[in-house]
Amino acid sequence: MVSLWGSKSGDEQHDDDDRVNEDNPRQTNRQSREADERTRLLPPRHDGYLDPDDPAVSPYNLFSVRAIRYVNVLFLIISFLWWVLLLVSIFVSPPMMHSRGSGFFDFSFTTLTVGNLLIGLLFFSTPSRAMEISSLIIAGFLLIDMVIILAVQRLRSEEGWVGMASIIWATAMALFNVMSDRVVAWGKKEEEERLTGRQETRRTLREWCAVLTATIIMVIMIVITVLLTATLILRSRDASLKPPGNRYFVDGDKYKVHLACVGEITYNDKGKRDPTVLVEAGELPFEDTMDDWIYNSYKNGTINRYCYYDRPGFAWSDNAPSPHSAGMTSDALSEALAKAGEEGPWVLVSAGVGSIYSRIFSSRHVRDVTGLFLIDGLHEDLLHRIGSPARGFVLWGRGVISPLGYDRLVGAIFRGRTREDRVYGKSAYQAGKFIKAKLQENLVANSLTKNEVSQARNIQTPSTPLIVVSSGIEVRRDHEWERKQEDLTKITDNLISWDVVNKAPHRVWLTLEGRTLLEKRLGELVRAK
Repeated sequence: MVSLWGSKSGDEQHDDDDRVNEDNPRQTNRQSREADERTRLLPPRHDGYLDPDDPAVSPYNLFSVRAIRYVNVLFLIISFLWWVLLLVSIFVSPPMMHSRGSGFFDFSFTTLTVGNLLIGLLFFSTPSRAMEISSLIIAGFLLIDMVIILAVQRLRSEEGWVGMASIIWATAMALFNVMSDRVVAWGKKEEEERLTGRQETRRTLREWCAVLTATIIMVIMIVITVLLTATLILRSRDASLKPPGNRYFVDGDKYKVHLACVGEITYNDKGKRDPTVLVEAGELPFEDTMDDWIYNSYKNGTINRYCYYDRPGFAWSDNAPSPHSAGMTSDALSEALAKAGEEGPWVLVSAGVGSIYSRIFSSRHVRDVTGLFLIDGLHEDLLHRIGSPARGFVLWGRGVISPLGYDRLVGAIFRGRTREDRVYGKSAYQAGKFIKAKLQENLVANSLTKNEVSQARNIQTPSTPLIVVSSGIEVRRDHEWERKQEDLTKITDNLISWDVVNKAPHRVWLTLEGRTLLEKRLGELVRAK
């Protein structure tokens, strides 16, 4: 019976419900089940669009996005192969690939390129505004680096075509990363609108983690790029420092060696030329170590003339191709002297490891060398100390990070280091060129160089006047060093004197007693008949 208000009575309503339940028992079970985490909050869509979380909603549906990814992989493979080639060239220079600089900047730019492309590939499907802005910043600084290298003649000649190709490629790949990120973002938007009806603005937790990780890595890469740029600016500043003397191409015009001479050529009563002192520095450039006392000897009349040069990689000299031995350096010096029109007779003055180079030079110019002066020289049997694999690995590591220039930048900003300090002074050891020279010295010390100096000992004229001055501190500290210093006094049969300066360090000239003795002995050697 129908009620006054048009509704069914209670009994009739219950009868209707029973009939519905009998007709649709599945609906009864659904209504009776309590909601849990698997219960749909929204009814299923019947508008023809996919759910935003559906795997089919992907930018990879577009050929342009897939093509960009394939190109990214191709560029990464090319960059990695170039990176391997540059790594090998640090130790062995391939034909036509030698650069007159250290080669560490090329390696750094290529490492940055590989990292940039790898990050772009790993986070390819999660484009973000942070990634795009970071890539743009990196590309901007790399563009500045490219301009600096191409505009400064000295940097351009040191980096060569290898360095210029590396920085241009790095800049292009950074810009490619920006374009790749934009294309993927566009493809993602297009596919979401086509398949879901709207652009998805939310991100999953996994996507947020990916964006955060990529952003942190890109910020680190930005810092690295800024340091590279700052170091290049310092290098361009240092390139304006003019060297005394001249730089001469050697070894088939592969690199330049700096050579300078002070004083005029003089002649004795018989009309023969007085000997010129040819100085070979030790572990550091001549200009910051031996120059003071040698110049003082010239000013006070102890010697009339002297010449000095920078070994490859030191001060104003370029780096030589790898591998490079002491004998090759001696040949480069001979070529530079010939091009400069310099002739003997020579009195060779050397310190530390420089004594190895002087002895090889002497054996190859026996008629022109009238005296040998070894100042706490390194013996050939101790070459293993500078040729150990552990030292070589440390030098390689220092070289790889040297383009960041954090130590030189700190010195320039906070310690007042000048161009002179960085080129040949207190900070010269921090330069990539210097580290590369030391690495080359390390790699062949126990092989090529040791063989060359052993041959030099057999060739050396026995009648050549010889003076040996040793550090008292080193002799007392190291008994093996003392024995080898004594053995150095026997490389010729004409020993004038062997002095051990009691309180002098390895650089004997740093003490007044040492400097006074060195000047005295040098005068005796120059006047020796």
